Formats: sequence, structure tokens, C-alpha cells
Amino acid sequence: MASVLHGSARTTPRIRAELQAAQTPSRAIALQYGINPKTVLKWRRRSTTADAPMGPKKPKSTVLTSAEEAIIVEFRRRTLLPLDDVMGCLKDAIPTLSRSALHRCLQRHGISRLPRAETAETRKRFKTYAIGYVHIDSCEIRHADGKLVMFLAIDRVSKFTYVEFHDHAGKMEGAAFLKNVVAAFPYKINKVLTDNGIAFADLPKNREGPSRHFLGPHIFDRVCTDHGIEHRLTKPYHPWTTDKIEQPFSVASCYFPVAHG
Repeated sequence: MASVLHGSARTTPRIRAELQAAQTPSRAIALQYGINPKTVLKWRRRSTTADAPMGPKKPKSTVLTSAEEAIIVEFRRRTLLPLDDVMGCLKDAIPTLSRSALHRCLQRHGISRLPRAETAETRKRFKTYAIGYVHIDSCEIRHADGKLVMFLAIDRVSKFTYVEFHDHAGKMEGAAFLKNVVAAFPYKINKVLTDNGIAFADLPKNREGPSRHFLGPHIFDRVCTDHGIEHRLTKPYHPWTTDKIEQPFSVASCYFPVAHG
């Protein structure tokens, strides 16, 4: 495939190779090709005949902040949604986001193309559940200005999605997020599946004993009880149990409020 030359280029890759291989003085070879001696010196210092990349060495968006770019990248990696679905989910949270800005952001981070679907699944399929079975997970998003914690809830059946961003991932944030999930979902939530993180559950060693009986259930469990929700936990060191939250799905509806804790 032929290389594309810069619009103002006075030399071709063949001429550049000849300049690099020539043993004659720079002024003499510049006169021979009708170019500036500085051009000869420039190509003799280079090891290739390709044009150098133009523009900033570290490309960045003129529309999106570093925090907004981090949100887009993490959301794409977590959900593996197509471009238009990501746009639909994030347009309310990031008012300056356009389709072209989103596409360029994904290209800069090397995730503009979705991975091909696996031909054979290595783990058994999830069972079929009724609507109202919600996966809840959290992850830390790092960017140039600091970090954010993304809380994400996805229904296994309807794919209804709710996302919030907080500064911390403590038990109070987890409980508040669940209350907002219950308020945002247009139907009753029956079961919630989470990992064993501090935002959702006590450490296994702290789930029994006099102290636990005195303090009562974890605040996340109390919110579940108040709303008649069954709280299920994944097995420790079994991250694939909640991998469904990170697997590709097409969005039936996506609720993405601008919420910062």
C-alpha cells in the first residue's frame, strides 16, 4: 500500500532514500534535486522515508475534559456498547459530547472497534431469569485531575442501565446508589447481585459474632430489606460471576443521570 505524502512535501520516498544513500555533499545533492540543503540534512538524519506525524505529540480533545474522556473509555470497556448506544447513554451526562468527538476519543484510546464475539464460550451460560434481576458493580476511573468511582446497575433481562459517579466507594455511597436505582427503574427490582466490596457487604470475617449482631446488617442490606429485594453476593475470587455486567449487550433503555457524590 502506497504511503500518503504530506501536502507540502517536495520529495518522494524514493528521492528520500537516494538522499540518505548518497555520499556527495549536501549542497551538491540539493542542487541536483532542486531542493534546500536543509531538506537534505533533515532526511539524512532520519532512519525512515516516511513523513513524521503532524499535530500535537499527545493528542487530546478540545471539547472533552480528561475526566469526561476517562468516563467514556471506562463506560465503553465495561459495556462494549456500539458507538451510537454509548452516545445515547452519555449525551445527558456530557452535554458537550458529539458523535464525532466520541468517535475520536475512542480512536485515541484504541477502542474504536469492538472485539469480535467469541465463537465458543469457555464458561457455561447464565440461567434465564425474570425481569428485575439487577447486577450492581463499581470501578475506579483515573484521569488527569484525579479519580472517580463509577457505580453501574444493569438488569439481566431488560438491559435497563443506571450509572452514577462518586468521589468514594464506601458503604454510604453504595446504599445511596441502590436507593437511586430503585427510584430510577420503571419496575420492581426483585434480586440484586453484587461482589463482596465494602460498598455492598461486610468482610467475611466481620459477618458473624457479637459485634455484627449489635451493629445489625450492612446498610446496603438494610436498603434491600426496606424495598423487598433479595441481595446475593458472588463467591470470593470468582469475578466471572458478575462478568455479565461487562459483556456486550444492546440497550433497550439507558438511564444516565448526572450524579456526583
